[in-house]
Amino acid sequence: MTNAAIIVAAGRGTRAGGDQPKQWQILAGRPVIDWTVAAFQAVADLARIVVVLHPDDLPRYAPANGIEVTPGGATRAQSVRNGLEYLAATSDGTPISNVLIHDVARCCTTPTYISYILSEIQAGDAPAVAPALPVTDALWRGDAGQVIGTQDRAGLFRAQTPQAFVFTDILSAHRQSDGTAADDVEVARASNMPVRIVDGDEDNLKITHPGDFSRAAKLLEQHMDIRVGNGYDVHRFGDGDHVVLCGVKIPHTRGLQGHSDADVGMHALTDALYGALAMGDIGRHFPPSDPQWKGAESHIFFRHAVGLVSENGFSISNLDVTLVCERPKIGPHAAAMQQALSTITGLPIDRISIKATTSERLGFTGREEGIAAQATATLVKT
Repeated sequence: MTNAAIIVAAGRGTRAGGDQPKQWQILAGRPVIDWTVAAFQAVADLARIVVVLHPDDLPRYAPANGIEVTPGGATRAQSVRNGLEYLAATSDGTPISNVLIHDVARCCTTPTYISYILSEIQAGDAPAVAPALPVTDALWRGDAGQVIGTQDRAGLFRAQTPQAFVFTDILSAHRQSDGTAADDVEVARASNMPVRIVDGDEDNLKITHPGDFSRAAKLLEQHMDIRVGNGYDVHRFGDGDHVVLCGVKIPHTRGLQGHSDADVGMHALTDALYGALAMGDIGRHFPPSDPQWKGAESHIFFRHAVGLVSENGFSISNLDVTLVCERPKIGPHAAAMQQALSTITGLPIDRISIKATTSERLGFTGREEGIAAQATATLVKT
């Protein structure tokens, strides 16, 4: 049985305020979309996760760790259908059994709650399940700022996501729909699909208005696990005509010496990730006494550390590295280094910092005997 999730993130979200759509606004130190995606990534029973983005937003999102991306449509329903059709077209002979469909603005959902919804659809007693909360407040009808009547609240619910469906059933329902439905339960019911209501979660709020950001931040901060790791590395100069720093080959009059390719920047970053996870250092995972690692490219070590971050339910919030040397000059190559690290981690460029400094001609770096690097990595688990 293969389960998938679609995270709908193609809307513009103008009611939330701000100078950009709400999914890209920063909440408790991370974009809203990152919180939502991280919660789904931590659910082991989800084989595929597809994020549906506005076509204009595709260049700004670098998916990593198995996340897939497809462009959305003019309405929410059309965006969901695009996600479903993408899953159907890319199944590679492995059919999807169940699919969860979730609004990116519900960023306070948790892996535990997602797993609960998934277990409800896997129970197999309904082709669709949807979480909801019973309406407990008195309901009024109003016009022009005045109360003009009341509404019986019996049998009324506040709908939430993720909503879960048998994949083939909801795909067929969307193919028959006109693309204007407010949510997927409406699409399902239009095709006579039974939908079972399951328990909603009061903390699973949807960011809609400006004030919702502060409410969401308080909820997220209650169960955030934030780790910070530091890394430090040094390599001496020897014969050579280039150095490799943070994955970028830079021409130089000398080369850095080491058991691997001596990428001092990437080594420091790798140790920062291991440190944040309390999993030792590069030497523990890739012993220098093992000849298979002699001359190895440092991205092998870095990718291993990045993989452990994901396997342990964390995501990388930001990376910061300082290279200490007199030469070569780092500034002209900083953007390429950011891109190299972004390609491996999936982090946006603006969450990767590359800095350089000299030691004012003091010490071994000042005498140009080698290069040192210091790095910090921040990990977040929700």
